[in-house]
This record gives sequence, C-alpha cells and structure tokens, in this order.
Amino acid sequence: MILNRSEEIVPVLLGADLNCYNMARAFHEAYGVASYAFGRYEISATKYSKIVRFTTVPDLDDEAVMLRVLIEFAGKHAGARLYLFGCTDDYAAMIIRRKKDLPQYIAPSPDAALYGSLQKKADFYKVCDRYHIPYPDTVVLEDVPAEEQVTEAVLGFPYPIIVKPSSSVEYWKYPFAGMKKVYTAEDPAQTVEIVRQIYASGYPDKIILQKRIPGGDSEMRVLTAFSDESGKVRAMCLGHTMIEEHTPKGLGNHAAIVTEPISGLGIAKNIKDMLEAVGYTGFSNFDIKHAGKGDFRIFEINLRQGRSNYYVTGSGMNIARLAVEKWQDGGTDCWLQETSSFWHHVPAGVAYRYTEDKALAARAKALKKAGKSTCSLKYPYDLRRNILRRLCVLEQLRRQRGKFRKYYPKTT
Repeated sequence: MILNRSEEIVPVLLGADLNCYNMARAFHEAYGVASYAFGRYEISATKYSKIVRFTTVPDLDDEAVMLRVLIEFAGKHAGARLYLFGCTDDYAAMIIRRKKDLPQYIAPSPDAALYGSLQKKADFYKVCDRYHIPYPDTVVLEDVPAEEQVTEAVLGFPYPIIVKPSSSVEYWKYPFAGMKKVYTAEDPAQTVEIVRQIYASGYPDKIILQKRIPGGDSEMRVLTAFSDESGKVRAMCLGHTMIEEHTPKGLGNHAAIVTEPISGLGIAKNIKDMLEAVGYTGFSNFDIKHAGKGDFRIFEINLRQGRSNYYVTGSGMNIARLAVEKWQDGGTDCWLQETSSFWHHVPAGVAYRYTEDKALAARAKALKKAGKSTCSLKYPYDLRRNILRRLCVLEQLRRQRGKFRKYYPKTT
C-alpha cells in the first residue's frame, strides 16, 4: 500500500502488557509514532514509556465502555489512520465481536463469525481435523467426571495428563485461589479435583484433558501468521522456544525464542491452507510442540498477535508494517521468514542458563555476538534520557531472575 503522507498513523492498543509494548515498539520503529493504549490498570511493561501514551479505564472490560472510549478517541482524531489491536484474549475478543461498530478503525482481526469456531480449543481441534493438522490426543469434558471416567484405560493415554480450559477468554473471568493457566494431573483423583475446582469458580465452558507430550520448553515452537483483508496469508514466521515462564499464571508465556526457517515446519502449509480456507484475516498465533522425529502437534490458536510478537519484528519482519502495508494492498505474495535471530524478554544469561537445549543456547549466543538479537524492553529510544523507564526496565529484568530461580522446574 502506498501511504498518503498527509494521513497520520495512530496505533490504538487495548492492554498494557508486553504484547502492548511490543506492538508500540514496532510502530515506533517503522513510522516514528507513539501508540495510544487503554487498560484497566498500569503494568510495568509499558510504564514510563515515551512510545506508549497510556490511559487507565478501570471498567474497560465492559464492551459498552470500550465502545464509548474508542468512539470518543476516534472523534478527537478525525482524519487519522487509526489502527486497532487487542493485546489480551479478552480485548481481542471484544474487538472481533464489535468491529462493525467501529468503522473509524482499521482492525486487522478475523470476523466475528469465525470467533466461535476457532477461539475455543475444543472447536478449534475439529477444524484441525478437517485440514490434517495434528494435535495431542484429547478428551473434552462438559462437567465434573467420576474417577472411573478418567482412568488411563478410558482416556486412551497415560498419566500424567494436561488439564486446561477450552476457552481462555471465559476462564480468566472467574478467578480463584491457586488458579493456573495449565494444570498437570498425576492420577484420576487429581484430575477430578482440578476439574471440580475450575467449574466451582463459575467457569461455564468445556475443559480439555490432553495427552502430555514429553520434553521441556525447548521442544515448543511458536508460529505467527498475518492474513490480509481478503484472507490471503501474507507472512509467516516460526520461533523455536528456548524457555517459557513458569509462574502459575504465566506458564507457557515465551521468555526467549530463536527464529528458524519456516520451511523446517512441515505443517506450516497445512496451517496456511486452513487459514485461507476459513477466510481468516489479521494476525494469528499458534503454540506447537515437537513430539519427536519431525512430529509436531498444535495446541491452540490465538486470534491476535502473540504476547512475544517482537520475536517477529526482531527477525526483520516488522509486524506494524505487515498490518499497515499488506492489509489492503491487493497483493498475493507470502513472506516466509527463513532467517535466524534471537529474541528475549528475560536477561540473555537467564535464557542460556535455563534452557535444556544447550545447542540452541549456543546458537543464541552466536546470534547475539553477530548482532542478531533483540530484547523487547531494551529499546534505546525509550531508555535515552528517561531515568524512570531505565529503572523500571532494570527492575523487571532483576525480577525475572528471581522468578526463574523460584519457579523453573530445574536448573541446568
């Protein structure tokens, strides 16, 4: 797309976390603009930033409030090119549902009609079956089972097993003590207790019981795709996870990634075919695990850019440029990222120390030495002459060291 220079690009982000900062940094690097962000409370990831103009809206998770805030903002920026992104599952879902009520915005996201068939894991796996995309052996629950209903013989796979909600969006609306993103059950009794606890919170949807694929964080992969307004996949980038966060509510969040050639993932074509067949638009993000011997199993799709999206931008594929320049350009080319780079949200030394794949750590070190590495929070522009931001970033990195010492399963 050839941009009209008289039109001001104004990114509008819902959220305040690392996802938000990564998006804002991509827009600032690409176009030199600051982003406007709205969220229920401040988070250190975006605090004291020069590239994020944050406004606290305590009840922003109310759709009526969200619409009012966004419509008022658009009225104050008439004539600007407004780009709208949700940076959490909940905000992304609200934008998807109400996109037709926000014609002032360009919101690179899927249509509401697709939301129900993809956002919930139980429904997403049905779509995977149609396009030959493998996922771990799975049993779906709709209520609390008896122990004899979740034995190894009945499930068809051995313990320990994975227990997780089918709908992450709904799950986080019903907080309870001991809440985790994902659970591991050692036996049928523990499975029943976990499921009972989740449903007792008020969570209304299905629960997934899944075969546990052996291997640590370094067996994980993350794939980010961007589809234009017509549903053509225009870019794909693959990341090889070094380590993930292991705090109870952050389990599974990527902490360090090495990008790898997309050609090394055999199911990438199946994913691309699926996205185009269903008419998907906007960013999509997939969690995938290597089960051995080239067997990759998909866990879920996020209907937005991932929290760790700067691994894509850091590889040279700036996600802001994808959204602005490929959304409505009428092209058909697909940029498949084949280069390697190292992204980290934690101190690089933490990534080297805790990853179980020492060959991957060696590759990350070599990439860093070659100048092919990025840390989301270490944005020179934002740190320059900004002592509060510098102190905030240093404290975030210091706390990450403590979190890994406390929560990571083992030290290598």
